[in-house]
Amino acid sequence: MKYEKYINLFQYNRFKTRSVKVGNINIGGDSPICVQSMTSTNTLKTDETVKQSLKIIEAGGELVRITAQGIREAENLKNIKKEIRKAGFETPLAADIHFNPKAAFTAAKIVEKVRINPGNFVDKRADFSKVEFTKIEYQAEIQKIEDKLIPLLEICKENKTALRVGVNHGSLSDRIMSYYGDTPKGMVESAMEFLRICMQENFLNVVVSLKSSNTRVMVQANRLMLAKMLDEGMNFPLHLGVTEAGEGEDGRIKSAVGIGTLLADGIGDTIRVSLTEPPEDEIPVAEKLVNYFDERINHKQINEVDIIPINFFEYNKKNTRVVENIGGNNLPVVISDKEGNEELYPEFVYLGDQFIFDSSHKKSNFIIDEQNWDQQIIYDDNVFPLFKSFNNFYLSDSKSSKLNFLKINCSEINDENLLKINNQDNLVLILETTNKNGFADQRAAFFKLMNSSCDFPVIIKRSYKENNLEDLQLKSASDIGGLFLDGLGDGIWIDNKGSIDEQDIINTSFGILQASRVRISKTEYISCPGCGRTLFDLQKTTAKIRKRTSHLKNLKIGIMGCIVNGPGEMADADYGYVGAGPGKITLYKNKEVVKKNIPEENAVEELIQLIKDRGDWI
Repeated sequence: MKYEKYINLFQYNRFKTRSVKVGNINIGGDSPICVQSMTSTNTLKTDETVKQSLKIIEAGGELVRITAQGIREAENLKNIKKEIRKAGFETPLAADIHFNPKAAFTAAKIVEKVRINPGNFVDKRADFSKVEFTKIEYQAEIQKIEDKLIPLLEICKENKTALRVGVNHGSLSDRIMSYYGDTPKGMVESAMEFLRICMQENFLNVVVSLKSSNTRVMVQANRLMLAKMLDEGMNFPLHLGVTEAGEGEDGRIKSAVGIGTLLADGIGDTIRVSLTEPPEDEIPVAEKLVNYFDERINHKQINEVDIIPINFFEYNKKNTRVVENIGGNNLPVVISDKEGNEELYPEFVYLGDQFIFDSSHKKSNFIIDEQNWDQQIIYDDNVFPLFKSFNNFYLSDSKSSKLNFLKINCSEINDENLLKINNQDNLVLILETTNKNGFADQRAAFFKLMNSSCDFPVIIKRSYKENNLEDLQLKSASDIGGLFLDGLGDGIWIDNKGSIDEQDIINTSFGILQASRVRISKTEYISCPGCGRTLFDLQKTTAKIRKRTSHLKNLKIGIMGCIVNGPGEMADADYGYVGAGPGKITLYKNKEVVKKNIPEENAVEELIQLIKDRGDWI
């Protein structure tokens, strides 16, 4: 399977899926992308859940999801729905089900949509053990799924209830992981087992989601899901989301990298931005993402590239030569327009008319003078010129013997221009675009470079005019993150002409690299947004843990409200803090349980002590 067989990589268009009716809205087909969120209240507390649902709806949420972990919670959805309708809103409700098919049977008679998780609808909770099956035994497991799923489909048919088959990377069954690994392929097969039964029963009112806190896995899984569905004659709408994205800057950038990369190719019919914040705060962020991609309709033509030199279903870093500390296996560098005022500095800083190179995040070593790009400018015995055209570089006698920068627009990449630089050993390209669909334009430029065997390191540069930091974070992460997810790019440069502090722009650059999983420069928090299963105050706890641990480098800390996705979704986290019961916390080192049922009031200190005991405290 090839991704480019199904998606136009050079022209932005929404990929058309089948239309699924959910109450008074449609998801997929020609309908606009739907934005939604999920309550974090106890479902048995009707007033609290209704109040939070109304906040989501008033913020613009077009669907509200509510957890129903048991039959009592599922039955109470009737009271919640009644009060929301009484308040004058017809917004459809979705029940979120884990581990309990009977709760799904009940909920499907009440709400407009039911979400089930293939990883735990029939299969038991994963304990990450290797399970061996013969073909006959494996088929028997599929029969078990049919036995539980078909009765639910019959109820959904009778009540005109939609179904979401929602796979979470963190809750794949041991059976799936034993066959396919903890991989995008495993996520896709987990969904396909259920979708094939839906097709068999002619139940087509289905939405599909494949979510992960790992943006690379999330993007690859959704691409593969689309290809697999189409290969088997399906075209169900896709619900997009990055699970456990976190809060604040990190949550927004991480969500935009994952969701934005797929939206950029026209994939996605409904989205949920999962933030460890009040759920109504998710809606404006989701709306901004959707609106941003509406802007690129009818963009300037991008010339198609016949040979697509990358595999969109797996990660492979583009091979580039090493020039000083750029390219090859070096970490992507960061360029900024002027110096920030905190501890985190870029490697290359643009100060008015000078570029300063700094690989130590401390003092400047090298200068590039943009005003005198055709001269050698010496600073601390180092010379690195910046050229603004192929001809100026080609004809210049002032090239550095170590490192030269050349700004190029995507439209300038052709055989004639590449011939002018093909014999250079010390050149770094700065790739710019003026196309409204800049993501596709720059990606096509990388294809041309690769097909021409041009292995110069490339800095990805994007320019904006934003005055709002959140807008800049969402747009730049959507534009640039997907390129890094596909192994393209050796550095990042965000140029913004609006009134945003330069340190915030620097932080955004490092945040995009971290969310794209190509450079970890700070502690990463894998924290869930919370739901009715949450066993402690996620927002306060996450803030408390962040305050105590944010100085640590290259660590991932998972903060999970309950056990449903905890151990799996934070599988690559170094440490985990997971709700185990009311007022009780379990601590993990990687996937290993280290301390069970710690009183919540002591748990943060116990986490700090665990990090110290394992030698990761600085």
